Amino acid sequence: MIKLIKHQIRVFLTSTLAAIRIRRNGVNRGLAVLCFVFFGVLLAVLSQPTLSQEIPQNLNWRDEVTSLETTWEKQYEDYFNRDLAEVTLTSDDIAKILSRLASQTGSQPAVLWVAPQADYLKLVLLTPDGEATGNVISEADHITLMKQVQRLYLEVTNPRRIDTTSYLKPAQQLYQWIIQPFETTLKEKGIDTLLLCTGPGLRTLPLGVLHDGQQFLVEKYSLTRIPAFNLLVDTNYENLQRGEVLAMGVSEFTEQNPLPAVPVELSNIVKPESEKEASLSNLLGQWPGKSLLNQMSTLQNLETELAFNRFEIVHLATHAQFRAGKPENSYIQLWDTQLRLSQMKEMRWSTPPAELLVLSACQTAVGDNNVELGFAGLALQSGVKSALASLWYVSDRGTLALMSEFYQQLKTASTKAEALKTAQIAMIRGKVRLQAGELLISRGEVSLPPSLTSNTEEELSHPFYWSAFTLIGNPW
Repeated sequence: MIKLIKHQIRVFLTSTLAAIRIRRNGVNRGLAVLCFVFFGVLLAVLSQPTLSQEIPQNLNWRDEVTSLETTWEKQYEDYFNRDLAEVTLTSDDIAKILSRLASQTGSQPAVLWVAPQADYLKLVLLTPDGEATGNVISEADHITLMKQVQRLYLEVTNPRRIDTTSYLKPAQQLYQWIIQPFETTLKEKGIDTLLLCTGPGLRTLPLGVLHDGQQFLVEKYSLTRIPAFNLLVDTNYENLQRGEVLAMGVSEFTEQNPLPAVPVELSNIVKPESEKEASLSNLLGQWPGKSLLNQMSTLQNLETELAFNRFEIVHLATHAQFRAGKPENSYIQLWDTQLRLSQMKEMRWSTPPAELLVLSACQTAVGDNNVELGFAGLALQSGVKSALASLWYVSDRGTLALMSEFYQQLKTASTKAEALKTAQIAMIRGKVRLQAGELLISRGEVSLPPSLTSNTEEELSHPFYWSAFTLIGNPW
C-alpha cells in the first residue's frame, strides 16, 4: 500500500511539474520557479529507494511465468470482452513447444517476459531446454522506465531527426535494462529468435531499435511481440513459400491523405493477372494470389474472398488506426467502410487460420493502455497466426520499400520473423534505398511513377523508416 501511494504521489508531482513548465509564462514567474524547485526536490526525494520499497528476492521464475501469463491473459480478455484461452500452459509446456519448433524451423527461440512494476522491472527468460531464469532491475522503476520509452519514441518518430542518432541514448539504456541481463545465456544457448511478451507501457515499444552500442537488437535476433504465449492463435509451423496472397489496397480517400504507392506495392507482391496490372511496375510480384485495388477493396469482396478461397497471407495496403478506448474505435479503412477491430473476430480469416495478416499503413496512438492492448492483440483478435503492422505511418515510399523487400525475403526465409529481420537489416545497411526515381531492393530496381519520384537519393537506414514495422504473434 505504501509503495502504491508513493507511486501515485510521484505521478501527481510529475504532472504538476509539467503543468508548471507549460503555464509559468502565464503566472508570476518568481512563484512558478519557487513551486517548480519545491516540487522538483520533493519528487527527487520520493524517487530514491527507501525501506518501504520491497524488491523481491529468490523468486521462483517458473511460477512467475504462470503468474504473468494469467495476469496478462485477463487484461486482454477484459479489453476484447471474451474468453481467449481454454488451457493455461506451464513453463514446461511452453518449453516443449519451443523445442519442437526449433527442430522444425532450424531456429532457436526463447521467450522473454518484460513486466514493469511500480518500483522495479521484472524479467523472465525461458529457453527450449526448459530453463527459466530471471532478473529484477531496481533502477528501472515505472517512472524512470516510461521516461526512457517516451524519449525513444519521440526521437525515433520525429522525421526532422532522421539525419541524427539522437535515439541512441534511450535505445542503449533500454537495451541495458531489458536484454543485457541475459546476453551471456542467449549467446551460450545459440538463441536467434526472441518472442517478447511485454507488459503495460511497453506493448508499443519499437523493439528492434534497442541498441547494444554496436548493433540494433534486430541485427542480432529475429523478433516478434506476443500478448502472452498462452494467447498465440496457433503454434503449428507451416512453410509459407508456396502460399497465396490476397492483396487489397486503397490509394484514394475522401477524408484521409492519399497513398499513391499502393498500386506499386500490390504489383510488387502479387503476380499480375492482366497486362494493365503488369504495367504498374517493371519488377513483378512473385506471389500467386489475387489483387484488388480501390473500388474493388470493399468489405463485401473481402468477406467473399475469405469465405470461398484459401489465402495464407492477407495484405491490406490502406490506412489503419489504433485509437484509445474500446476496440470499435480502432479500424482498417476499406473503400466503402471501416472494418472495426471489434469486427475482426467475425471475419473468416480462413480455416485453418491464415498465416499472416499485413497492415502496411498503420498509425497507433501510443501512451494509452487500451491502444496497446488493441495493437498487441491484433493477431489474437483477428484469429490469424501472425500480424505485421506499423506503429506509426512511415511514409508512402518508405512503406513501399520495406514491404517490397519483406515479401522478397519471405520467399526463402524459414520464418516470418527472419524475413522481417533480413528486410530491416537491408534498410539499415543501405541495400534498400530510394534513388533518382527508383527503388532499389535486393532483386533489382523498381521504377517509380512520377508521384513518387525524387531527384535526390533517400536513405532509409534511420529507425524512423524500418523500426515501426513489427511482427505480432507467431514468429514461425
